[in-house]
Amino acid sequence: MVKLRLKRCGRKQRATAVYRIVAIDVRSRREGKDLRKVGFYDPMKNQTYLNVPLILYFLEKGAQPTGTVHNLLKKAEVFKELPSNQMKFN
Repeated sequence: MVKLRLKRCGRKQRATAVYRIVAIDVRSRREGKDLRKVGFYDPMKNQTYLNVPLILYFLEKGAQPTGTVHNLLKKAEVFKELPSNQMKFN
């Protein structure tokens, strides 16, 4: 099963981390090998970059976003672009 998950990047032991949004196998650890990079999130600057067509592709194939990624996608209104017959997330 594939999940859309945050992957931490930046310097070690740094309080202000930045994250990549990646499609990754459920059994992989947080810094494990990802299938594709689909976005970027910086919580300190509140910046988000999303590759929407790629995210929609993974969602249509059955990928499940984690809670934080779900909130980011909801704020960016990505779920409105899913086809109407596709399962909608809360």
